[in-house]
This record gives sequence, structure tokens and C-alpha cells, in this order.
Amino acid sequence: MTTLADYLNQHATSPALNDVITTVTDVGKTISQLLRKGALADILGEAGNQNVQGEDQKKLDVLANDLLLDALAKNTHCAGVASEELDDATPANDDGSLLVLFDPLDGSSNIDINMAVGTIFSILPYERQGQTSENSDYLQAGNKQLAAGYLLYGTSTVLALTIADKVVMFSLDPETSDYVLIEDNVQIDTDTSEYAINSSNYRYWRAPMQQYIDELIAGEAGVRGRDFNTRWVAAMVGDVHRILCRGGLFTYPFDTKYAHKAGKLRLMYEANPMSLLIERAGGAATDAVNRILDIEPNDIHQRVPVVLGSKNEVNYVKDLHVNYSEK
Repeated sequence: MTTLADYLNQHATSPALNDVITTVTDVGKTISQLLRKGALADILGEAGNQNVQGEDQKKLDVLANDLLLDALAKNTHCAGVASEELDDATPANDDGSLLVLFDPLDGSSNIDINMAVGTIFSILPYERQGQTSENSDYLQAGNKQLAAGYLLYGTSTVLALTIADKVVMFSLDPETSDYVLIEDNVQIDTDTSEYAINSSNYRYWRAPMQQYIDELIAGEAGVRGRDFNTRWVAAMVGDVHRILCRGGLFTYPFDTKYAHKAGKLRLMYEANPMSLLIERAGGAATDAVNRILDIEPNDIHQRVPVVLGSKNEVNYVKDLHVNYSEK
């Protein structure tokens, strides 16, 4: 039996990275316990305020954010912490060598109906040790990430993690409180017949995305020549977990529903860490055309369209968009 502690001691590229990952996953144990208690812990319902994104916050959104922020700020290796829930990044320890970004509770609209939610995290190098970190220090392309992962709080609590060239998974043992290795080399099939998308936004999509979904819906009778299944968790962490387990495609494409937003998902807190996991498991991740991990960010709350999952399907979507733009 290999625990997370064992794995990090063997594979983490530095003691600092080991320690910061341990801090995040230890907080995950607390969040998992709170979710198991549910209404008994008074964590359900609205917090009564909005986050920087203009979204109504759930009580556990705020609590999970505070737990992670407090724990990471006390970690001597952490120079700064950025949360999807806060306007600006929080400076931590000037002599730290790492920056941490997180979405404290992805899919929080699922909390009150007892469905899957999760914590997503990304770890970047800090280049200005000895100085106080600022928002601009986080503006690094996703290919600079030293580690990324998520904690999925479902029927069991699962950790997906990448710190080198592969993706591994752990399950939290409720008896020992250890994360135990359950998959040491996650791989995604290159082909799939399963996709996840919020179809209620169809009228706002660009023509090539509408064409793509029309083709999938046509199934065996259409140009694709086979049937496709739709699966939608309404939490990116749940949809990505399904893809890592059995393949598939997830997309939250560009739409015109909100003219000031290029996409729904946040580059730094969601798209980058999930794309690193997907790519290292053999999949692909784009904004429909460009590789997400190569995007140079201009704001810590930047949004991007996302298409990720089984490589051949992601490339098919890319071809549709490229061919359409060339017409």
C-alpha cells in the first residue's frame, strides 16, 4: 500500500513542493468531513454575498476558501496564494519558492443536492524570492506549472495529481485518514463516444461548435457514423474525473451569452490545472484551436473557452473551427 506521503517522498521534485501539496490535501480532509456532515454542519445554502466573478457564494465556498488560504499562508514555502473567490492574490512568505492557485469548491451549486464537488489546485514557481508577491507573479503560462490536481468529494474522496510526467490517483481511507494510491499511471483513450456540454447554451455558440454537437446528436445516421452519449455533472472536477477514468470530451466553449467574457472557465484556476492533468494522461486540451497550456495570461481571473479530453475528439473539434475560419 502506497500512501500519498510515500509517493511524494519518492517523486516530488523538492521538499517545498512536497510540503505544499501536503498542506492542500490535508485541508481537503477537513472539507471532505464537512461535506459528509452536510446540513448537520450548517454548511448548506447561500453565504449571502458574491465572489469576484459576480457569482453567489455558498457557505462552504467561503469556508473552504478560508481554510485553504489560512493553511497555505502559514506554509513557509508558499510565497503567495490566489483564489478564484478573491479579487487579488494574497502575499504569504516572501522567502517562499512557490505560488498556489485554487478553486476552493468547484461545482458548489451541487452542494445542496448532495452531488459531486471538488477542489482544484495549481502550483507555480515564484521567481522573486525575498520580495512580496503580486498578482503579476502568477501570470505564467500553464506549461510552467510544477504540479496540479484536484480533490473530488463524492461517494469517496479521490485525489488526482500530477507532479512529473504522469497522472496518479489516490483515495482517502476514512479509517486511517491516509490518501492511498489506487492508480499509478492514468491514461485516456484517444477515441470516445461520450461528451459533456451544457446544451442550454446552444444558441450562443459559434457555428463550428453547433455543427459539432449537431453531428454528435445525429449519431449513427449522421456523418460520424456512430452514436454518442451525453454526460454532464455541472462541475468541471466531476466531468474531468470521468474522462480520466473512462475517456470522453468535456467542453465549455466560447459563447455570446455574456459579451464581456471570452469563456466560462478561469484559465488560472480551472483550465490550466485540468489541462495539465489531461495532457499528461494522454489527452489534449485547447480553447477550440490553441493549446491551453501555451496561453500567456493577462489577468489572474482571465476566462477561456475549454475543449479537453480524448485526443482524437479534441482534434476533430479543432479541425472544425480551423476549417470554418478559413472559409
